[in-house]
Amino acid sequence: MIEQEITLSQILTAREERVAIQNALLTEYRVPVISFTMNIAGPVKVTALSHRAFLWGMEQLRLGFVQNRLPVKKEFSRQLPTGDEGYFAVDAPAERIKALCVEIEEGDRYLGRLFDMDVIGTDGRKLERDSERPCIVCGKPGRDCASRRLHSVAELQRATASDFRNGFLFLDRDRIAGLATRALLEEVAVTPKPGLVDRANNGSHKDMDFFSFQASAAGLSAYWGQCFYEGAWRTVVQADDAAPTSAEAFAALRPLGKIAERRMLSATGGVNTHKGAIFTLGVLCGAIGRLWTAEAGFPDTEAVLNEAAAMTRETLEQELPAANWNTAGEGLYRKYGARGIRGQVADGLPAVREISLPVFRKLLAGGLDRNHAAAVTLLHLIANVEDTNLLHRGGPEGAAWARQTVGAAIGRPPEAEPFEPCRRDEPCSSGIRNECDLPQANSDDRPAAKDRPAGDCLLRKPDKQGLSLHKIPSLEEIADLDRQFIQRNLSPGGCADLLAVTLFLESLQD
Repeated sequence: MIEQEITLSQILTAREERVAIQNALLTEYRVPVISFTMNIAGPVKVTALSHRAFLWGMEQLRLGFVQNRLPVKKEFSRQLPTGDEGYFAVDAPAERIKALCVEIEEGDRYLGRLFDMDVIGTDGRKLERDSERPCIVCGKPGRDCASRRLHSVAELQRATASDFRNGFLFLDRDRIAGLATRALLEEVAVTPKPGLVDRANNGSHKDMDFFSFQASAAGLSAYWGQCFYEGAWRTVVQADDAAPTSAEAFAALRPLGKIAERRMLSATGGVNTHKGAIFTLGVLCGAIGRLWTAEAGFPDTEAVLNEAAAMTRETLEQELPAANWNTAGEGLYRKYGARGIRGQVADGLPAVREISLPVFRKLLAGGLDRNHAAAVTLLHLIANVEDTNLLHRGGPEGAAWARQTVGAAIGRPPEAEPFEPCRRDEPCSSGIRNECDLPQANSDDRPAAKDRPAGDCLLRKPDKQGLSLHKIPSLEEIADLDRQFIQRNLSPGGCADLLAVTLFLESLQD
């Protein structure tokens, strides 16, 4: 966004145009009108921060209309150098509309006080507030500070910048917490899931059920926001020469993870429901915080996964060989070299980047409902990922049986190789060669999907790779797999954590 200084003449002209628009709306619709602008001091009236705040204010008004059942006859906005402007013609008493606007202005201690939501009644008069708004610098009555010019433009700009940063920091912290909690609730609700707890049964587990996972997810709800805030506060808010390295940021998250584990155990009566998710999603939330800016909000998926790898790789590479082998995961590393979910995160979660996210998005785009799409996505993970939970319960034979059986269910023949993205110089036999739009592994230097050759996709020949969407198992077929996993006492808990990550990242970008 290009920032530009404006003149007094431009401000006066814009003010006259706003009055003309208000009068035109009053004449045409004969209902009260809202004129929404931003209170921005100084010669630059539009910035990336002010525009984002304006869009959020418009959203709050729309939601307020729905909440209070206030019919809107007309809405539009203008983005001008003199400031963003929003207009609503609302078919309701002016007093009710003004009460809603005041509620929004006062409801957020940071962003709301930068909103100016005027309500003009059908008689053409602007409704006044019952109480005077405070000054954003000193908190005293704002009109007195403004009329006497008690604060310099620089002071007002610093206060405004602080309000923007803090407002979006807390807003996005709560959004992250909500999305991560939703991902955990969605993951356990996906039904059926082979060997895992879902709405139909407890899978291969005797000590936990659907309600255990709900209680655990609720108990962890604040943790995700804490991880995001830890990353953002240390890296963005306090950015200076002493800003932490990626490894130091990971170290700062670990005490939060220990506390979260105790909250989980308290909520479940001592049962481990989400230990893997506490680590994986916690690191991702911290990575999002480190890359977060008030102007842009959340980073893209690729950047988040790369930062998660940067945060954990050095530490985990040092710790695994020197571990005391007092956990199941460490024992499996010593016996089989299996790095589990820690290795996945240190590598940038390739299973999510290259398998589950592309598959899940493709299935949703193809019209599959969210539950069925997630259940099939889990199968692709089981068929292609080394799951230490399967290795722990069934040994190499049980893990191999799970991969081969599930691989066959999604159309991969027994001799198929582990997942590997196709290359641009190889022919594609996926059957969707003219409409392939799956994201690519290592795709920074690749053209957009519409510009790629028809064979450039994540789907390889069925006889060489198992990521085929030709065969989408029905829920009944997946339920049959569930029964087989239960009979063998197998549970792909690591893949369940990766499914939760997939649901989280898909919702984050959505």
